[in-house]
Amino acid sequence: MSDKSTFLIVGAGGVGGLLGGFLARAGHDVAFVARGAQLAALRERGLTLRGPDGEQTLRQIRAAEDPASLGPVDYVLISVKAWQIEEVAPRLRASLRTSTDGHATAVVPLQNGVDAAPRLAHVLGEEAVVGGLCHLLSWIEAPGVIVWTRPTPMVTLGARLPSQRPVIERLGGVLGSAGIASRLSDDIEVALWEKLLFLAPFGSVGAVTRALVGVVRTVPETRRLLGQAMEEIAAVARARGVELDAQVVDRALARVDAVPPDASASTYRDILSGRPSELGDLTGAVVRMGQEAGVPTPTNDFLFAALTPQENAARSTIR
Repeated sequence: MSDKSTFLIVGAGGVGGLLGGFLARAGHDVAFVARGAQLAALRERGLTLRGPDGEQTLRQIRAAEDPASLGPVDYVLISVKAWQIEEVAPRLRASLRTSTDGHATAVVPLQNGVDAAPRLAHVLGEEAVVGGLCHLLSWIEAPGVIVWTRPTPMVTLGARLPSQRPVIERLGGVLGSAGIASRLSDDIEVALWEKLLFLAPFGSVGAVTRALVGVVRTVPETRRLLGQAMEEIAAVARARGVELDAQVVDRALARVDAVPPDASASTYRDILSGRPSELGDLTGAVVRMGQEAGVPTPTNDFLFAALTPQENAARSTIR
């Protein structure tokens, strides 16, 4: 592994801005794909990270709306919303380079949900796309300003093909050099479903109740709603051949109990703000896959149905 790697960060929001910022301040060559006010701020003022380790502004950030203008890279980290995958994927072909020595570009989807990797691989090729997910709490406070809280940002990586194991090991080392914790999963499907089981109910129950997690987890009725939604997701996963263990729901509820009481999921924040959310790729995907597998999901059906009018209204504003 060379001392310096090249990265394309697709989506400069809370996830991409934070990970790209960590990588850039560690000396790696990082470029961002962004748009609108965020793109303008990155070009004019740079990227500011504000977190438990203080505040730092990174100047001279490379950023563009068109990935083709930024050239091929070692790694592409995709942090746009799950519903944007189909629009983004064809535009990334120019960012990839092939190699016969195992150093071709690796594409890492960091979306919530469980099907981003196959959707990307359909466009970019199976060999290029590895499995990934992130564990962090961060958001855009203002254009060009990313705020993050503890714990240390972490990325879970997993090979989707046996040949990808050296790739994720190398990337794990690069992330570690930038202060980003990494974990290599022997079964990335299990890791993705475990996150979905936690995140989808966390977001949808919060959005339905208009309550932060400190309320949701302590009111018996809403805590029961969380648990029921999680149990349904576990049943769908197992019906699809994903080997979740018997304690997966207990662990997810323990994670809910461990987050700050004023925490919320992006689904909650987006829906309450009238923005398009990942509802369809999280709770909606559970409903769809449950139907496909013949597994009833009445709690998730209710959550999805109750939130769909707001989601449809938000999407009607997209031009």
